[in-house]
Amino acid sequence: MLMLSCEPSIVRVLVVDDHELTRLTLKLAIAHQENLELVGLASNGKEAVEMTQRFHPDAIVLDLQMPVMDGWSAAAKIKDIQPETQIIAYSSVEDPKLHDRQAIACFDAICKKDIATPELINIIKELKQQQEINRS
Repeated sequence: MLMLSCEPSIVRVLVVDDHELTRLTLKLAIAHQENLELVGLASNGKEAVEMTQRFHPDAIVLDLQMPVMDGWSAAAKIKDIQPETQIIAYSSVEDPKLHDRQAIACFDAICKKDIATPELINIIKELKQQQEINRS
């Protein structure tokens, strides 16, 4: 007999942004959510790749423009090592690459930084739910 749990699973989240205030704001927002667990904060794409290998997050909120390694490069590397990770491109600028299907193939969602925090939280949760539906 197949038993399915009605309880939503915990979504392990990594936040990656070069602006400390953004990282800390998202840390606080995620900390107060049921079924979300913050597994790390990174300030550039290189750290994001390393933390993905170490903590295996379910979802990553990933800034696109950062020093050391940008979000575009980090997303491609992360999908190579952990393809099931859901990556949300999170940007404050209009990047022409966001309109290129091939360039955005590594992202599971795209949102501007002016999005309301509850909407971003919902995107994280919805991506996880969609992932679980696709697995079954």
